[in-house]
Amino acid sequence: MNDKILSLDNVQSIAPGKFTFSERVEYLKQFGKHTQSFSTLQPNMQYFDLPGIGYIGYMKKWGMTFVLSDPVCAPEHFELLLSRFHKRYPRASFIQVSKPVVDILHTRLGYYGTQFGSEARVDLTKWSLTGKKKQIIRTALNQAEKAGMTVKERYSDDHTREISEAWIQTRKCKSNEIRFLIRPMEMSYRENERHFYAYQDGKAVGFIYFDPVYDRNKIVSYVPNISRANADFKQGIFYTLMAHAMTVFQAEGIPYLDLGLIPLALHEDNEPQESSLLKKAMRLIYKKGNFLYNFQGLEFTKSRFRGEVSKTYVCHHSALPIKELFAMFKLTRLL
Repeated sequence: MNDKILSLDNVQSIAPGKFTFSERVEYLKQFGKHTQSFSTLQPNMQYFDLPGIGYIGYMKKWGMTFVLSDPVCAPEHFELLLSRFHKRYPRASFIQVSKPVVDILHTRLGYYGTQFGSEARVDLTKWSLTGKKKQIIRTALNQAEKAGMTVKERYSDDHTREISEAWIQTRKCKSNEIRFLIRPMEMSYRENERHFYAYQDGKAVGFIYFDPVYDRNKIVSYVPNISRANADFKQGIFYTLMAHAMTVFQAEGIPYLDLGLIPLALHEDNEPQESSLLKKAMRLIYKKGNFLYNFQGLEFTKSRFRGEVSKTYVCHHSALPIKELFAMFKLTRLL
């Protein structure tokens, strides 16, 4: 793989190509540092590939193009890959991207770059359950122990689909699994995916699927992208599964645990490249839109792990991209 990566002096004339799946996986393992990099391999994604550099994953809805996460390439090639992609898709929107990508799209291509939510990363070298603010996790573990719950890492369980379908019926959006922002539970590519199941009386009552986060062909973190629980078990399966998995990853020497997207968890201050109109709209959705998605509950749950919080952004052309927002909600199946 390394011998395919080109120097900047040789890249300007590269024509877009089409990677094989194994080539795409090589780029993922080399440059898949974003928490959504693994999700770029979900079904129905389309790709813009630049040989020797990397790729961008995107989906289309109603003729609009939505890019998921940062480009899967070396950071020093972000500008090149984004510029080449922009020539082909000049009206594309970029979802859940980092500040370096925002800076390129704003300063070079005139995009707004507005905070869309937050992410949190736990340093597993320092992780423990001590501290007043982790009391809710300790309480959940105690309740799980009293209830006779155990956690095992397994590839699958016969009750997986049953738990998932029952869980979806408890959600705000009952019609379908969310996609794009959250990759579907079933993916054909599952290398290095980790599954942890909670059991009570010998029967699975919940599970979390963790996706790998890569850097230079090493797994540097995992992110819990799929979590499901039996609706009858009210207390703390997520905390119990997370705490067990974090202990396992910590023992393996994995340095971090990412908690993934916390949508619409926004900083109170605006940045110069942000759209104040869009940010007001998103704050309103956060406060009033819990019928769409449990925004506030998700933020509370993830905040219990006391991770280091960072901003994640959307990049868009108009100050209030109503059509794009509506199309993205349809694309993700929130509507």
